[in-house]
Amino acid sequence: MQQPEHDRFRIKRVYELPDKQDGQRILVDRLWPRGLTKEKARVDLWLKDIAPSTELRKWFDHDPDRWHEFKARYLDELKGNQQQIQLLKQELDKGFVTLVYAAKDERYNQAVVIQENDWLFRQREED
Repeated sequence: MQQPEHDRFRIKRVYELPDKQDGQRILVDRLWPRGLTKEKARVDLWLKDIAPSTELRKWFDHDPDRWHEFKARYLDELKGNQQQIQLLKQELDKGFVTLVYAAKDERYNQAVVIQENDWLFRQREED
């Protein structure tokens, strides 16, 4: 599923073939994708600590009925995770980024939450 382009990043499944437009490929999962070697994944950076907590991930279990609550809880986790936000900001400042994730569900996953809340990763005017 092709995701809409944003100013500096897009999202896609890590299992999709990498392409030149990906720029820096950053994995945003806490666990390494099943059945995928590092060579095939072509992940440049693994920000596993930006992923939802294990407890939140297990609670959500990609259940669409829990999506809105998951988004709210995960956004709270992100706001409290300034170190990981800074790391992603640094990568975005270097150039275009593709956030990759392993979930089968392309509509209900943490990369979508990050994309929908990309304001968290933009430099403020006063910075």
